[in-house]
Amino acid sequence: MDAVRVALLREVLAGTEWPGATRRFAGALRSSVLPHGGGLLLVGTAEYEPWHLAAHLVDEAAWSGTPELTPTLVRHGARPGDPAQLAVGLGRIEAARRGETLLVVAPDAPGAPLLERVHDARRAGATVLALDCGDRELHAMAHEALAVPSEPDLDLDTVQHLVSAAAGENSLPSPRGRRRLRDRLSRLADQLTSPPPARW
Repeated sequence: MDAVRVALLREVLAGTEWPGATRRFAGALRSSVLPHGGGLLLVGTAEYEPWHLAAHLVDEAAWSGTPELTPTLVRHGARPGDPAQLAVGLGRIEAARRGETLLVVAPDAPGAPLLERVHDARRAGATVLALDCGDRELHAMAHEALAVPSEPDLDLDTVQHLVSAAAGENSLPSPRGRRRLRDRLSRLADQLTSPPPARW
């Protein structure tokens, strides 16, 4: 979904909680991965792999100049013979540590095996984000969660578009940490070198 369609979607959803909620969630995602230089793990359920979100985050990382947003897609059915980008299995979640971020996308109940791994990753210090249907157990483990109810007008795929677009926006609040001064200097340089507004 391109920027024009995302803008139209936001316009349609204006007056609802969704533009703000997706921007807040995207802000939490950015502030989690930027200070640590990346380390974003993206996983779905056994029945649902978030390929689409992975692709959009890769695009947003490139367009916004924030490679930290590029995720590692963790797959339930990964096999050793798969290409490298598709061969990352659930064991990667077990190896997650402090400074890494685990984003769980679950349109249905994530299931006990995944929840156990998410719990272990959180205990090891990873930041857990959940974009899901409102699973209580997953939300209890998540540092930040966004639940998408079943509605005819809005679904999880649409919300993923809004989140990925917002994650790539440079207007989000600056992350705390070592990049903060550089981000402020960059914004100041942009303001000083931009042309004055046109007067009509």
